[in-house]
Amino acid sequence: MLLRPLVIALLVGLAAVTGADDARAEMVEFESLSGWREGGQLEALEAFLVTCNQLDAPYWRPVCKLAGDVPKDDASARAFFELLFRPVIIGKPPALFTGYYEPELNGSPVRTPIYAWPLYRRPPDLQDGMVHYSRSEIEAGALRGRGLEIAWIDDPVEVFFLHIQGSGRVKMTDGSTIRLGYAGRNGHAYRSVGQEMVRRGMFAAHQVSAQTIQAFVRRNPAIGAELLNHNPSYIFFRKISNLAPEKGPIGAMGKSITPMRSLAVDPAFVPLGAPVWIEKEGQAALSRLMVAQDTGGAIKGAQRADIFYGYGDRAGDAAGIVRDGGRMVQLLPIDRAWALTGGN
Repeated sequence: MLLRPLVIALLVGLAAVTGADDARAEMVEFESLSGWREGGQLEALEAFLVTCNQLDAPYWRPVCKLAGDVPKDDASARAFFELLFRPVIIGKPPALFTGYYEPELNGSPVRTPIYAWPLYRRPPDLQDGMVHYSRSEIEAGALRGRGLEIAWIDDPVEVFFLHIQGSGRVKMTDGSTIRLGYAGRNGHAYRSVGQEMVRRGMFAAHQVSAQTIQAFVRRNPAIGAELLNHNPSYIFFRKISNLAPEKGPIGAMGKSITPMRSLAVDPAFVPLGAPVWIEKEGQAALSRLMVAQDTGGAIKGAQRADIFYGYGDRAGDAAGIVRDGGRMVQLLPIDRAWALTGGN
């Protein structure tokens, strides 16, 4: 997998528990989808087309072949989905929605007093499944002198959150921008910084968000560094070349994901590449058609998704506060929908 967004949910210990309810499948009508007639299906169709050619199951091939011929307007896109798909609720709502984004950091090709925190490429001796140096050992210099630095960053908190997201952009001092993707991890289990702050009595559980953690660590650098090292997991990166600035990071299907149209899901319950109608409650409620094009370590269960908000600080601010209920409805080709539900 090319992008592994260990989303903000991990910071605060959010993870859906899978069980018998995740196996439930119920077909519903398009008219029951709140906001379905309000438009936006053309954008979703365009996102669907990005990865449609990777859907190999026989029930996907006919719809993918026809998708490219749909006229480029919302009404035609909506008619396409209504003609060839059926909405199916897998699992039992309420869903749990969180958000993720592509951070943008400031970096230098060399270490300076300001740019003092490294981003490392994967060590050549690190094999999949191996337990390597912990975060605290790496922060103490375990990898120095090996030429593994991709860039040096001006803020250790931004480095930590880049590890959480799994991909990002680095604006270099010469004006260029480096795109980074996930290259591996050190093999240590993730420990939630947010949960640790709650355990120590620093915050109540409902107060913890990405913004809360960032602000606390910046105000309290010594305690903050120790808190971040509570999580021994460490992420390594790789440079991604030939990725246009307007394109999103590379998702689990090997293609760029689309802001506000791509979802990270649990592929055990949601087919990668499938359209998914979401009805997110809470602040900035959202009803729209999206596409399951990514995965994440905290995304477990049929009614669990991470919404990709885009890149930069504004996207990060929006993504960092998302922890909402609602429901997810998969749009599946008609024969597949009937096979799962028996028409019920």
